[in-house]
Amino acid sequence: MKKIGICGTGLMGASMAQIFAEQGYETKIYGRTEASLERAKKIVHLAEDRGLVYTTVLEDLKDSDIIIESIVEELSAKQALFERLSKIVGPETILATNTSGLSVNAVGERVVGKERFLGMHWFNPSHLIPLIEIIRNHQTGEDCVKKVYALALAIGKKPVICRNDVPGFIANRIQFAVLRECMDIVEKGTASAEDVDKVMKYGLGFRYAAYGPFEVADFGGLDTFYHISEYLNQDLCNASRPQKLIEDLYQEGHYGVKSGRGFYDYSGGRGEKAVEIRNKKFEDMKKMQDNWEE
Repeated sequence: MKKIGICGTGLMGASMAQIFAEQGYETKIYGRTEASLERAKKIVHLAEDRGLVYTTVLEDLKDSDIIIESIVEELSAKQALFERLSKIVGPETILATNTSGLSVNAVGERVVGKERFLGMHWFNPSHLIPLIEIIRNHQTGEDCVKKVYALALAIGKKPVICRNDVPGFIANRIQFAVLRECMDIVEKGTASAEDVDKVMKYGLGFRYAAYGPFEVADFGGLDTFYHISEYLNQDLCNASRPQKLIEDLYQEGHYGVKSGRGFYDYSGGRGEKAVEIRNKKFEDMKKMQDNWEE
């Protein structure tokens, strides 16, 4: 695949367009208005002119080998876009959604040729985090999956395949299971949020940066993990609704870095500093992982 179409001019869409353009792909990014394209241009930082094309005409993407959608996270808007795209592009064009939580089957409900439709879930910040989840719908063809997997590898990403269209795919199911237990620990007064974060950063996260949970279990001994599971699983949090700790913050309008307060205080420039430190950590981690795999 040589020709890439991106629908969406926000942070994710613009970042994806930049990554493909930097890798030498013919890349076009579509936005509904000139103002949205100007927003994307402020996000994209290319060392030189790589031929990235900005357009408000959806038909300009018709000769793309793949079109990746990254518009507002609303089901009806995504369905309408893919319905239009199905009528514009040829039958060989792969159509992909970057939804982080919506059902891939539901998003592609109006797609003509569902065998060429799938989820391609990138992670923010997309230029630093290597993971891409590839999610099948009920009819996604094997050839389509292989092509998108190969494309992800070609741009230096680490793709995984989610074989079933389940809520949260792979990463968010794991992330929210961990967050649920973390909030339960804080709500019960077992530890502070700060100390829970330290446990993840300096203990579990330190391990998981190098090995996945199945590998960690193998190194620890499955006999040990089995016996711990016998008594610990029954005591773990199984809340099926948002917990009070996050519900209270949400109701008060505290959404984290973007609002200036969440579990931590990000006011007075702390938010900008936190993002800067986060990106530096991600950059260092990516370099380290790349060195491990050379």
